[in-house]
Amino acid sequence: MLGQANGGLPSRTTTSHAVADHAAAWGVFFLESSVVGQVEQPKVTVGFIPLIDCAPVLFAEVLGLYERHGLEVELRREVSWSNIRDKLAVGLLDAAHMLSPMPLATTLGIDSVNVPMIAAMTLHLNGNSITLSNGLWREIGEVAPEFVGDNLPAGAPLDVRALAAVVARRAREGRPPVTLASVFTYSSHNHLLRLWLASGGIDPDRDVRLTVVPPPHMVAHLSGGTIDGYCVGEPWNQQSASLGIGRIAASSRQIWDSMPEKMLGATEAWAQRNPKTLIALVKAITEAGAWLDEPANRPEAARILSTPRFLNVPVDVIARSLSLPDFHIFHRQLANFPWRSHADWYLAQMVRWGQVAPRPDMRAVADRVFRSDIYRAAASQLGLPCPLTDRKVEGAHPDPWILPTNGAPVAMGPDSFLDGSVFDPSNEISTTFKQQESKHGN
Repeated sequence: MLGQANGGLPSRTTTSHAVADHAAAWGVFFLESSVVGQVEQPKVTVGFIPLIDCAPVLFAEVLGLYERHGLEVELRREVSWSNIRDKLAVGLLDAAHMLSPMPLATTLGIDSVNVPMIAAMTLHLNGNSITLSNGLWREIGEVAPEFVGDNLPAGAPLDVRALAAVVARRAREGRPPVTLASVFTYSSHNHLLRLWLASGGIDPDRDVRLTVVPPPHMVAHLSGGTIDGYCVGEPWNQQSASLGIGRIAASSRQIWDSMPEKMLGATEAWAQRNPKTLIALVKAITEAGAWLDEPANRPEAARILSTPRFLNVPVDVIARSLSLPDFHIFHRQLANFPWRSHADWYLAQMVRWGQVAPRPDMRAVADRVFRSDIYRAAASQLGLPCPLTDRKVEGAHPDPWILPTNGAPVAMGPDSFLDGSVFDPSNEISTTFKQQESKHGN
């Protein structure tokens, strides 16, 4: 069922029942068996923020997969990532759709909440974009016309040097700096935005103003002029484009391809008390992700996500985003495996940008939070392959490649960074990218 702080909503629609009835025909179920042992806590409350990348958490209910794995899940829609964090910390939520860096930050104690949390699986790869207001695009056209208009092919990312020209002009004229929003301080969005800005010579902490806005409020803030742009997940980039108030400058695929976006998070204490329950959650959500990755299912997924019960956004806006090639990856390419090298990268970015001081135990923090062992247990019960190691070099694959696993080899997507950098987790992860200077320089 679905609830929210201001009251519950109806649980399942007739159409949702119909989708669930046909789930097996779509190839959702990997093995015949569903429940392996009795779960410790059959009734579980799971939080989410209304974004396309929460779809696996939602469709595990729509498709009847939670029930199949012995769970009765109440979905609770939240308005901000701080709500998700706080309600997990105090036990009002058992698990949640969560930003990848958030459990790292809470475990390190650098956020306002100091509670160890874990990530049991990745929910989604890619899916974010940077959108700039029409006014900012006009400024870019005035000071750097060579980078826009006919000089910017459809779908190509904006050269950050164009934005740097606007930043420099505003500084010369004594005008307010460009203001850009991300969804949370400790988020992939914040780190992607910083990486994008730095690639064009913009210092994110000195040259622009960074702020935080909850995802559902981004469009209103852009329209109202309180921000000049933002980095957020869908459907909020497509929504601004559809309303004619902003244009997409770059997608996450163009900044870090196959980037890990959201994860299934819980407190470490809850995970320790409920290991079978957590594995059941992971199995149900993994199967939902596989259903979502089938192209034939995307139109129905868009329709259900568009309803007031979930995202309450026009179906064509969601369908447009879901139709983009490899922009939303819910299961393919071992998308659900929580690579500890992803945790390493996020920790390195926290160090790079002064969010946390270097620590000798960073690798241990990554291992403690990104629980590949939990996902491996769930995948084994589903008969799914897993990598032979928990880490890989990030940014080393500009083209599709093949990964050996404990089963059949798996086709993987490119994982390039926009500047060609390579992150090798075998190095000290308190350092930053090879080929890049740290924010403080040496």
